[in-house]
Amino acid sequence: MGKRVIIDTDPGVDDALALLLAFKSYELHVEAITTVNGNVAVDQATRNAALLLELLDPSPRPILAMGSVRAARKRPIRTQSVHGPDGLGGLYRFKNRDGSPRYPDATLPVQIFDATEVFFDLLKRYPDEMSLIMLGPLTNLAEALKKDPRRVKGLREVVIMGGAIGVPGNITPGAEFNIFMDPQAAHRVFHSGLPMTLVPLDVTERVCLESEEIKALARIMEEPLGGFVRDITGRSIAYTREARGMSAIYLHDPLAVGVAIDPTMVKSADLHVEVETSRGITYGMIIADTRAISNSLKPPNLDVALEVESELFLTFFKERLCQRSW
Repeated sequence: MGKRVIIDTDPGVDDALALLLAFKSYELHVEAITTVNGNVAVDQATRNAALLLELLDPSPRPILAMGSVRAARKRPIRTQSVHGPDGLGGLYRFKNRDGSPRYPDATLPVQIFDATEVFFDLLKRYPDEMSLIMLGPLTNLAEALKKDPRRVKGLREVVIMGGAIGVPGNITPGAEFNIFMDPQAAHRVFHSGLPMTLVPLDVTERVCLESEEIKALARIMEEPLGGFVRDITGRSIAYTREARGMSAIYLHDPLAVGVAIDPTMVKSADLHVEVETSRGITYGMIIADTRAISNSLKPPNLDVALEVESELFLTFFKERLCQRSW
């Protein structure tokens, strides 16, 4: 039995790749997937997660739960240019030879559980055993902390993909998307006292796969997952080519899963981190006190990844996706 984890996610192309990595890794036992408003609305995120589960067909199948349908922002930002209108690169475009959809609508469970209630149930069932991997905005954990902080204290660890420390943001000059979508939630989470590791853009933008590598990977993977990887990544590669002049995809969320599996893939430091929640140019930006500890005014609240063994992780990622599911 691997480490028991909940994966909180807003799939999202790189979220989907992160889920594939998690289910291909014997070190993790995914007890639940919880969805959140982010790259797509939470109902679409839930359908995307359900599709992943159908393609993977894990046994036993984890719980699928949905966060609040109320977005943290009045006008949520959707990332269609990166992830496509459905969050998975526009899978509706792909047809079989007979004209039928290559990816039919996923069958949702008869009952969709509430994300925070699933948190509480699993923490009760497996006290001090549950880890939480957060690949989207931190809304669901913040809601759980608001409802019952005492019960949330039973989390073994939290691994968060989000923020930018010493590099530019990817949604504003200073803010990374996940934190920007719900900085109030990030503030509550960062000040919760939970054992947390932050995996920011500083390290996730150092792990990327070129388009030719992705094609080669898709050819080696078992089907239908190989075709799925090829189909979902096309739009993201096109976006990166236009925006940054490179035909590649960043493995933001897969790296967070990698850190949950093997923390030695990154070098980290205990830092005090704050989130800007006031409206303005710095909204959603995080500030880490990187000064010597004797100069810091407040104690560390996050373990922040600052360096990454890029080639080690990329080799690990490709090897795992080429394995048959556990």
